[in-house]
Amino acid sequence: MNLSLLDPFTLAQDYPESLSSELRSGHSTCVRFNRKGDLIASGRLDGTVVLFDVETNGLARYLRGHVRGIQSLSWSQDGIFLASASQDFKVIIWDLSKQGEGASRTIRFPAPVYCAELHPKNPNIFVCALFEDSPYLVDTSGDVPKKYQLTSAPKRPLQPGAEEGEIDEKRAAADAKQMTTAAVFTATGDHIITGSNKGWVNVISTTTKEMIHSTRITSGCITYIRLTMSGRHMVVNANDRVLRSINIPDNLKEGVDGNDIRLIVEHKFQDVVNRLLWNHCTFSGNGDYLTATTFKNHDIYIWERSTGVLAKILEGPKEELGTVEWHPTRPLIAATGLESGKIFVWATSNPQRWSALAPDFRELEENIEYQEREDEFDIHLKWDLTKRKLHQENEIVDAVTIERARGEVEDGWNMPVVLDLEDTESESDSPPPSGPGERKRKSPVPSKANGNNAGAIGNGTGSTRSKRRRAD
Repeated sequence: MNLSLLDPFTLAQDYPESLSSELRSGHSTCVRFNRKGDLIASGRLDGTVVLFDVETNGLARYLRGHVRGIQSLSWSQDGIFLASASQDFKVIIWDLSKQGEGASRTIRFPAPVYCAELHPKNPNIFVCALFEDSPYLVDTSGDVPKKYQLTSAPKRPLQPGAEEGEIDEKRAAADAKQMTTAAVFTATGDHIITGSNKGWVNVISTTTKEMIHSTRITSGCITYIRLTMSGRHMVVNANDRVLRSINIPDNLKEGVDGNDIRLIVEHKFQDVVNRLLWNHCTFSGNGDYLTATTFKNHDIYIWERSTGVLAKILEGPKEELGTVEWHPTRPLIAATGLESGKIFVWATSNPQRWSALAPDFRELEENIEYQEREDEFDIHLKWDLTKRKLHQENEIVDAVTIERARGEVEDGWNMPVVLDLEDTESESDSPPPSGPGERKRKSPVPSKANGNNAGAIGNGTGSTRSKRRRAD
């Protein structure tokens, strides 16, 4: 669509207004946009990962390797690698620049995987949180993946008169039972931020694999942690029905002393009237807004992060929504339906501004009497009209250069289109897969089969004639 036909005020709007479209390929359990915003990955209940083209809503690729439902997805910064965590005890790193053998790498774990997050600068490193087990930091750069088991016990502040490393036996026994339920990298990748089932937010050094700081922000279980694209702000979702936004301190760099780190809650987001429980939350692309889906409800809440004021409540379909994601550069939100498994998309309504077609064109609310201009119907020479057209054709139009979007790295990579896409037999209700701007071609019938069929028809016709002759 031509941007000049759109109202500039609608383009400047920061958040979507209404439900605009739906995506469907199997039963989706989680979604994630890449940093460029041209692809959205969908993890299905049967273990398949589906890539959609955002502009055309067409299916771009199927990634099959899991046998159970996908729990989380994570893109690398350049958009080439995609990590998928599943309930089948596996994390698969997909290399979208390759096909066939060598396009993926599977890492197995002793328990189902809650979530897996790729390192922001090195896609060969990722951190994952397991079900009722310790988290792992994994390095896949070598032939054999290296797994480093991380601790879940928080680093408690020193008591008055206590020495370094001294701790109460009861507290030590209670800390040993804690489990990590969420894990993410900081923007630089120097530290890992984890959340426990007892409400502790822990900071672990990526280099030393040791915990350097711990802060308890709630008494409930932390279910999800998400950072903005800039890495300056963080939101923590817990089962106490409160979302907490936290500023990431500037001194959180490699080699920082853990005693100098301060994780202070900036705002608390909650529904005081209905006391709703939040299923999933995320930030907008610029980090100015926070959005969340609700438990046993079909609404999506949007707040201003800096002030904590509720900005919008998006009405969705008549079903509960699960994972929610915000487009990195546009006011577009995608969320999964828990019952139907569809991906619902909210966007801004863009009425076309037809005054851009002609400077004198303007829209009228009612009919008015038209006043003819003096020179409106004057006859112009054909040479003057041709000269004007030639002058307009000399204007240089750049139709090749593609402007870089927010969050896109320089010399960005575009995923090649795969022509042969086939869906699983269990997903017969899914739309036929097609890449952006393409149609799925039917496979040609082999000539041998055609010859056999023609022979069968000829034999049948000959036998009919012989019967008629015998009857005669």
